[in-house]
Amino acid sequence: MSKNIVRIGGASGAWGDSPMGVGQLLRAKVDYLMMDYLAEVTMSLLARARMKDPEAGFPPDSVGYLAPHLATLAESGVKVVTNAGGVNPAACKRALEAACAAEGIALSIAAVEGDDMMPLLDELRGEGVRELVSGEPLPPKLLTANAYLGAIPIARALAKGADIVVTGRCADSALALGILMHEFGWREDDYDRLAAGSLVGHLLECGPQATGGVFTDWERVPGWQNIGYPIAECDEDGTFILTKPSGTGGLVEPATVAEQVLYEIGDPRAYILPDVVADFSGVRLETVGQDRVRVSDAKGRPPTTQYKVSATYQDGFRAVAMAVIIGFDAVRKAQRSAEALVARARIHFEERGVADFRNVHIEVLGGEASYLHESRAQYAREVIMRLVVEHDDPKALDTFARELGSVGLSFAQGTAGLIGGRPKPVPVVRLFTFFVDKHRLNPLRVQVGSDPAFDVDAPVGGGYVAPAVVQKTSSVPEDGPTVEVPLLRLAHARSGDKGNGSNIGVFARSPAGHAWLDHWLTPARVAEHFKGTVQGTVTRYDVPGLNAFNFVLTEALGGGGMASMRIDPQGKAFGQRLLEMPIPVPVAWNLA
Repeated sequence: MSKNIVRIGGASGAWGDSPMGVGQLLRAKVDYLMMDYLAEVTMSLLARARMKDPEAGFPPDSVGYLAPHLATLAESGVKVVTNAGGVNPAACKRALEAACAAEGIALSIAAVEGDDMMPLLDELRGEGVRELVSGEPLPPKLLTANAYLGAIPIARALAKGADIVVTGRCADSALALGILMHEFGWREDDYDRLAAGSLVGHLLECGPQATGGVFTDWERVPGWQNIGYPIAECDEDGTFILTKPSGTGGLVEPATVAEQVLYEIGDPRAYILPDVVADFSGVRLETVGQDRVRVSDAKGRPPTTQYKVSATYQDGFRAVAMAVIIGFDAVRKAQRSAEALVARARIHFEERGVADFRNVHIEVLGGEASYLHESRAQYAREVIMRLVVEHDDPKALDTFARELGSVGLSFAQGTAGLIGGRPKPVPVVRLFTFFVDKHRLNPLRVQVGSDPAFDVDAPVGGGYVAPAVVQKTSSVPEDGPTVEVPLLRLAHARSGDKGNGSNIGVFARSPAGHAWLDHWLTPARVAEHFKGTVQGTVTRYDVPGLNAFNFVLTEALGGGGMASMRIDPQGKAFGQRLLEMPIPVPVAWNLA
């Protein structure tokens, strides 16, 4: 291996992550900090903030978390790459420059712009752009519309001497790939290395999720209170070692890393990114020391000729009412209380000539609401009534909210208190996804420090050919007596979301278990397990390098993100639910 190793630390996994990662990684002597802040929902929140203040539109944490460490960054030469620009990269750049000026610190800060599609909306609407899944036309008014840009503008900004690079919406993994393209001079058509660099970013983008956070075998993970943030030690050949700072909590082993490899992706052979179509199906993970895992064998194909665009729009208003109910028949009391609240609001609506609710959703928390007909908690004695209602008119939701206090007077004995008080109407934000040809966004714009902005022409060519879908049939497992055990005994899992869909990566604990599950863990059985929750299809992809399968569930989240009325709008618990599935295993395996 080359001695030229670049150490990148993943200091932020999302807007709302802890500030502790920055100082922790700086003490570990990394070369770069990568900080991820954005999601589709985040973009809509930032857009509304910018409507109120033209200097807003970026997560303020991005400045607040870095401000105490600006002197260290200047002294150490550690550089930062972040998508904290949100819908206003230039304003984030100015805010960081002001923070530096206040401390008398000289750092060169760059902003990458060009992802904002809002100026093209009329043109796109005239062309009949449709939503990727639903086929619906563009809504009359959008909150945001941003293309997922790639790594090349980041690499160009670093080449111009930027100490901190701020982007708007880009592929999360591109933050690390841009660093590595700059450091190692990787070509734009060196697709295997681009896929490897994208895997670096994919593992770092969620912060401590790669170092034991939200790991299936959670009891084996020490020190949650001081969990180590991930570090990728990257070699020019594309291989890298994932680790964490010494003396921190967390756990880095092949199993914890594997869960993050498949997190929130579809076909592992074809993870479509702006710069490359990555194939993670043959990725290998090898323990090379305590809390050190070597990652190799990512492969790449030419990219597509289009950018993915995520747009958001407002679709009415929502109110959420919650109350605690304790005692005999608490589940049934909560259900009836919610139904009575809806009926009472409808009496007011009818009297005033107001339209009915657009949507009503009732969940009894503590009554295993997520399990639908499979709930085993009908005799629970302590629950939370959760009632979600939607309406076009926020005043109608105010009428509904004023009735919430009546639950403790008119309904069930044991109603102990309201959670959060009287609910306020909030906008319902929905996602609209489409694709746009890359050439329409060129040139992208980069400004470094006070220098004039310069143009960057990202490659627009493609050549990607989708891999054929292979329908293989597995052999029937060996004969002999069996006993049923939960899937958890054979595998670990992690789930995530993409819009209204969810993926579940399932990782066999042994090669023998992988072969066994190849027969038993079929798409049909998974679909049956999630009956009533998943309205679409279930597709299984084999991931032999990780002894794993990736299941993609469509129409699974009730709209997904902020559009969903469920308590698990992003499918974060789907992996846990699947691990409950009973699987017959040979008695000789001694797993019962």
